[in-house]
Amino acid sequence: MHRRTFAASLLAAPLFGQPLAITHALRQFQVPAVTAVVASPAKILYSGFIGVPLNAIFSVASLTKAITTVATLQLVEQGKLSLDEPVENHFPKLAQLPVLESLNVLRPAQTKITLRHLLTHTSGLAYTAWDPLLAKYRQAKPAPTGLLPLRFDPGTGWTYGTSLDWAGRLVETISGLNLEEYFQRHIFAPLGMKDTSFLLPHTKFPRLVTNRRRQRNGLLRPDPRRPIPPAKTFNGGYGLYSTAPDYAKFLQFILRPTSILQPKTVSLMTVNQIGLLDVPALPTSDPAVTANLRLNPDPQARDKFTFGFLLNPVAYPGGRSAGSLAWAGSNNAFYWIDPARQLCAVLLMQLQPFLDPAAVSTLRAFEKAVYRSL
Repeated sequence: MHRRTFAASLLAAPLFGQPLAITHALRQFQVPAVTAVVASPAKILYSGFIGVPLNAIFSVASLTKAITTVATLQLVEQGKLSLDEPVENHFPKLAQLPVLESLNVLRPAQTKITLRHLLTHTSGLAYTAWDPLLAKYRQAKPAPTGLLPLRFDPGTGWTYGTSLDWAGRLVETISGLNLEEYFQRHIFAPLGMKDTSFLLPHTKFPRLVTNRRRQRNGLLRPDPRRPIPPAKTFNGGYGLYSTAPDYAKFLQFILRPTSILQPKTVSLMTVNQIGLLDVPALPTSDPAVTANLRLNPDPQARDKFTFGFLLNPVAYPGGRSAGSLAWAGSNNAFYWIDPARQLCAVLLMQLQPFLDPAAVSTLRAFEKAVYRSL
């Protein structure tokens, strides 16, 4: 958005005890562009914005993943996909992926990747950004097909990676629609999400928030503003644009299932789906892009994963309840869903690296202010 629009302002619904305290939390760590919405299943409880209007559009990166999860589960409900069918039945080249043991040691995988593995990030497919060994392997031995090896046998570990990219390709293969068409028709239109899309028309470009990057001197430098060319392909793991009010409608749907998914299917998105496995902290291989991946402020926490969401078995001090659901996007977009308290919240920022200290501090302060205001 144009620099002249960066002026502090707020809008708070009179349903919280301390809306000004919540807005102060958004302002406290001097992130230049922030929007936030807190909602119950049926109402907006709080809307706040700093530096940009509430309807500002953000690149929400991996906030795309939960929406792709819903799309795949719709096809499972219809009997067009199976959670436990090997994905190689649709994409034979996935059958050829070995497991990377060390920089020079590859071995055949002992199990096959299923949709269940893709939706829970237990497939062994990893991002190099949070896997230093895989990053070294890619640099030393570029993959001619673009496919990197697995990091473990599917179903035996948890890592963050390209699993939802493949889930998105499954949606396109089975439905005959590209993801933009599928999402608009089967998710966004029914939920009234009019500002969420892989495409950013020129009429909406003025509302797009400028991305900023943290420099070594601590300052945030804005990226150049250029029109966004229309995407020709779409990815289930990232790529959507959205607003805080729009994305809150998706989070409300998880608390109050609608006709786009049966309640029993939504319930699969709210409970642990990885058994005895835990979600570990993942080390960064590129600090300019991301910090170590750990969303729970408790370094000893043993988080779980559902179909689509991180699940915290233990409550955050001063914040979300045990059993809450969450995820984030690499531009420092965050959300959580608290079924026990029947509320959800989305906090959008547009800066890098991911988990920048100011962004994380804003998230923590925002969350604690929300719960103090209940």
